[in-house]
Amino acid sequence: MRAHNKAAALALSAGLLLTACGGDPQPRQDAEATPHGYVEGAEEAAEAQSRLVLADARGGAVRVLDLITEEVTRLDDIPAVEGISTDGRFAYLAAGESTHVVDSGAWMVDHGDHVHYYRADIRGAGRIDGNAVAANTDSAVTAVALEDGTTALLDRPALEDGDVRAREPVEGIAVPYGQRLLVATNDGVTVRERRGEGARAIGEPCPDPEGTAVTRRGVVFGCADGALLVSEDDGAFTGAKIPYPQSVPDAERATEFTHRPGSATLAAAAGQRGVWSLDVSERSWSRIETGPVVAANAVGEGGPLLTLTADGVLHAYDSATGEQIASRSLLTAPIDAGATPVIQVDTSRAYVNDPAGRRVYEVDYNDDLRVARTFELDIEPAHLVETGR
Repeated sequence: MRAHNKAAALALSAGLLLTACGGDPQPRQDAEATPHGYVEGAEEAAEAQSRLVLADARGGAVRVLDLITEEVTRLDDIPAVEGISTDGRFAYLAAGESTHVVDSGAWMVDHGDHVHYYRADIRGAGRIDGNAVAANTDSAVTAVALEDGTTALLDRPALEDGDVRAREPVEGIAVPYGQRLLVATNDGVTVRERRGEGARAIGEPCPDPEGTAVTRRGVVFGCADGALLVSEDDGAFTGAKIPYPQSVPDAERATEFTHRPGSATLAAAAGQRGVWSLDVSERSWSRIETGPVVAANAVGEGGPLLTLTADGVLHAYDSATGEQIASRSLLTAPIDAGATPVIQVDTSRAYVNDPAGRRVYEVDYNDDLRVARTFELDIEPAHLVETGR
């Protein structure tokens, strides 16, 4: 891997940490002691401090790749990793009957009109019972959806201090949103307090909920008949159905959404026929007839929809027209059954893991899928998530 100029890319000096964001009111004396954006034990940076958390399913090796410095950090092995998810900072590695939590040490805080980026030490943070399939968080609670249909609720401030404190799981799929907890079960979606108590129903139904995505427009829940978008305005929560354009068999419904963080365009496999593109802003579905895919993701906001097929070829489609606009043979070998390559997308690049080739590719999706960097690894990266976004 090529070396980068670390001095230009690493976190800003402590002097910048003493500068408040523009538009803040006249600081009080106590604000001078704790500047706006200050986080103890972390360095603030001017740009996203993206990192990749990687796991070898066979050997159990876990690595964190810093995309700014290209340095690789080794963590303790986790045997038999079956899946990985992230809340933007922490990675949740499901193995056996538990989930191991890794602090990637890279995250962002979005205040709406401005964003803070941070970097800190990489470390293991503990583990929880059950196998994680998804994770979402706010400043108070982290919700880790588990394979058994329940959601573990973790104390977020404690987790950031390296202490995994799990409350009793709640039944259903829970997502922190609007200083509340949205919980989807077969009985519908309810709004609860952050600790899980109380239940105010969202009027619109969502039969057989599966799959979630948090967007700037609200929280999307996958339903048997389409999707339910739950949004919040001044403490009031409302639901809006986004039905499929036609009847869809169970094998072709969207059950797992992927998207670029901050985007309102989602991608989901549509069985063996293709990929769904869900425009949350327009509240409309379109199905792109790609045929079967191994992985998919949506760039959003005029960007392409990306897919990876079993022959190791990466494809880009115009999400509005469904036309293929680029393709590139990427992986070193066809993908074996059971292998789990993914496509992770940020504001300018996509990342694809190649377990057989022991590599991760950084792809410029705005330049005919040009491979911008290739990261050679000492493990088979069967599982990958990007953090720091």
